[in-house]
Parts: sequence; structure tokens; C-alpha cells
Amino acid sequence: MTLLHAVEIVEWVFLAYFVALNLSYLALNLVSLGVIKRDADARASLLLPRFFSQLEPPVSVIVPAFNEEATIAGTIRCLLQLEYPELEIVVVNDGSTDGTLDVLVRELDLVRFPEAYRVSVPSTPVRGVYRSLRHRNVRVLDKENGGKADAMNAGINAARYPLFCAVDGDSVLQRDSLTRVVRPFLEDPTTIACGGTIRVVNGCRVVDGFMEEVGLPRGWVARVQVIEYLRAFLFGRLGWAPLNALPNVSGAFGVFRRTAVIAAGGYRTDTVGEDMELVLRLHRLHHLEGRPYRISFVPDPICWTEVPETLRGLRAQRIRWHRGLLESLVCNWRLLLHPRGGAAGWLTAPNLVVFEALGPLVEVTGYVVMAAAFALGVVAWGSFAAFLAAAFGVGALLSANALFLEERSFHVYRRPQHLATLLAAILVENLGYRQLTAFWRVAGMVNWMFRRPIAWGAPPADAPPAHDGTTLAGGDPTGTP
Repeated sequence: MTLLHAVEIVEWVFLAYFVALNLSYLALNLVSLGVIKRDADARASLLLPRFFSQLEPPVSVIVPAFNEEATIAGTIRCLLQLEYPELEIVVVNDGSTDGTLDVLVRELDLVRFPEAYRVSVPSTPVRGVYRSLRHRNVRVLDKENGGKADAMNAGINAARYPLFCAVDGDSVLQRDSLTRVVRPFLEDPTTIACGGTIRVVNGCRVVDGFMEEVGLPRGWVARVQVIEYLRAFLFGRLGWAPLNALPNVSGAFGVFRRTAVIAAGGYRTDTVGEDMELVLRLHRLHHLEGRPYRISFVPDPICWTEVPETLRGLRAQRIRWHRGLLESLVCNWRLLLHPRGGAAGWLTAPNLVVFEALGPLVEVTGYVVMAAAFALGVVAWGSFAAFLAAAFGVGALLSANALFLEERSFHVYRRPQHLATLLAAILVENLGYRQLTAFWRVAGMVNWMFRRPIAWGAPPADAPPAHDGTTLAGGDPTGTP
């Protein structure tokens, strides 16, 4: 076989993969358009004055915290102002080495309380339980360090209510967040989990833990992530939800039925993608055991989270995300093409394996082979340019469609300069950014193969400063933001 023939084979393989990938994206786009149109009336009703029916199930909000000294006070103030008839807040201090516990004691006026602690799922030992003298519905667990998943398990053990809401220590929620995300549990009693849209908070003005003014980050690294999050949630997860095949409920904000998670064994502590692994495990266990269930998604922009603003921080995040994806798939390999796997086993799992897990490797290989063939003179400039134009054009089209969905449905970014900036971010994303993240995701595959340790709660040295509840000037994203 000559070098020219080998290059031609690679070209055809890459073309076939490219066509299949984008057909899957097109299908998700079409489903998302239909869902957004159908959901318009429901969203409009939420703008009316809210009168609680007293049928809303009580919710335990669990906040795992590790070295969140700078952000935890603002997060607690935000949660205390949520509009919901009955909720409790359980903060889990996961062996922080900074002043996180001191801030909680001072902010909440905590006192040690001899409360019975029932272990339903395993976690590291709890050193103490504290109750707030200022807020009767707030408790704090102080435990030995075990990681985010372990902290969530401790919070599940302490939770008193049938639903629990997982919230990151730096999340910013809208006041009606719980009302919106609990809605599927009222509409369908078989619902066991529901996630919501996550948006980028960098560049926004946040006062006392609440969004006062929507803005865009100052740097292009974070600006491009705004587009990524729009694409991941507005046609990624929104497209999977009607099929009951949602691949993930973000760890930054999601509601679960407590008994279902306990029956599944809680969060796994041996994976860095604990949120995605749990959702895939819930799919697997319910399908294989023949139990009716539903995992839903609410498209409303209800949670804002911080994203990396430097290439170094972004690199660490994408390596961690891709490793978590691979670990989640390996832990739940029995779901893949199982006769009783349903849409999750026959559509979601194959899509995650072929397009998400292996996609970066195929993409990087295509770039390297085409560049090498062009340098050796095997491929003409016209063919090489057509290859680059196709890769850029389709990627830009998908991102532009996500921005169109945003403008048609929620119109969060209202200023004309915001729209112009996001259009420019689409160009930046496809002219270097996407290719760079593909290489980092391949590095995540290598990281997973060699089982290199990754700790939670330890941001890189040049990570963006955490918000303090006043102002941010500026952390699951197809299956992982």
C-alpha cells in the first residue's frame, strides 16, 4: 500500500466519522427546537406571581465545600433567599484546610448539636454536626476529607427530605430555581432526577449571592466557554431529555430522589466524574431491572457557575472532564447495547463512546495525518483547505445554532454588543480553541490509562479569583459540565 492510498483511506474514514457525528448533532438540534417551542407556555406561566400549592415536596439542599472560604458565605446567603415553601440547607465541610468552617460558624452562628447521624451510604467519618441559631433550616456537617462524592454521600445521610439538590459551593442560583427544577417531579411521579441549564457567571454582577446584571467575561478563554455551555445545554441535553436518555445531571445544580440514589449505592468515590457516573448508573439499574423511571431536564437558565479564565485552568478542567467521562462509561459498560437498555443503552451510551470518548482521538489523528500529508506533498493545497473549511464551517454552524436557540427562547444576553461578542467567540472557538481542547482531551485519555491521581477542590495557581458575594468581573460540556 502506498502512502497516497493510506492517506486516502484515512480521509474516507475521517469523512464518514465526520458525517455521522454531525448527523447526530443535527438530530439533537431538531429535537431541541421542538422542545423549546412546546415548553414556551410553561415558561411564560412562571413569570406570573407564584402561589405555592403546598404540594411541592420538601427539598434538602446539599452543599459540599472544600476550601471555599471566599465563596461559601455568598452561596449560603443565596440559598437562604430561594423561593420555595419548605427546604433545608446541609453544608458539608469536607476537611477544609482553610477558614471555611470558621466562616460558617461566624456567618450562621453555629453551635455543636448532638444529632443522630444515620449512615445510608458510606462516607468518611463525620467529626461533628452543627445547627444555626439564626436559621432553623441550616445544618453543617464537619467531616474528614474524602472528596466531593464522599461529601455528597455524607450530605445524603444527613438529609431529611425525599428530594435532595446538589449545589456547588460557588454556584449562583435564581430565586425560583428550585420551583422550576422540581416541576418534573410533580408532573411525573416516576421522576428520579432533574437537571437545569448552567450558565457562565464570569463577567456578571452578583450582589449578596444573586445575579443583578448579566455580562460577559473579559477574556476570550471564558467567552468561548459561554458558547460551549449554550451548545451543551440548549441542544445537547435538551435534545436527549425527551428520549429519557439524558447523559448527565450537572454536579453544579441538580435534584435527585433520595431513595433512588441510596438504592443505587450513592456517589462513587473512585471516579472524578461522579455526577455523570451516577446518572448513567441510574439509567443502567432501572433499565436492567425493569423499573419505570424518568430523568428530566429543565432548559431555563437557573444556575450560574464560574469557569476557568486561563488556558492552564481550562486544560486541567478538560483533562479531568474527559477522564471522568471514560471512568463513567467503564463503570457502566453493561448499559451499552443491552437488550433492555432503552434509549440510554442504544443511543446515549454509543454516542458517548463513539463521539465523545473517542472523538478527540479521531479529530487529533485527522489533523495530524492531513497536516503531515500536506507537508509531504501527498495532499494538494485545495484538498487540505477544503478539509479545514469543512471542520471550521460545521463547528461554527452548530455554535451559531446554539446561540440562535438562546436568542429565540431565553434572550439572556440582551445587549447588542453581547451578541456581537458571542458571534466573535464562535470564530475564536473554531480557529484554535476547539483543536486545543481536543489535544487536552486526548491527554485526559492518557491520564485515565495511567490512573494519575486528581484531587478535588484544588484550583490551579492562576485560576480566576473566587467571588465574595458582591461583584464578579471576570467551575458537565456535552456530558460533563
